[in-house]
Amino acid sequence: MTLDDYRIECRWSKAELARQARIDVATLKRAIKGIPVSLDTARKLASAVSAGLGYSVTWQQFEGLNVIQ
Repeated sequence: MTLDDYRIECRWSKAELARQARIDVATLKRAIKGIPVSLDTARKLASAVSAGLGYSVTWQQFEGLNVIQ
């Protein structure tokens, strides 16, 4: 599933996912579009999604997410 699929499963707007992950909405939009993001950002997104879903999700599970390592 893509990051956006997980966001929808959490029933969150983009703004809410960004808030939960403590990142800027513009950064989230870049991540969703496939523009590379930092490893720290990817981890924050995975942590937020995991909390929202109630089970563990790693950033590697986000299809199409490009991470600068």
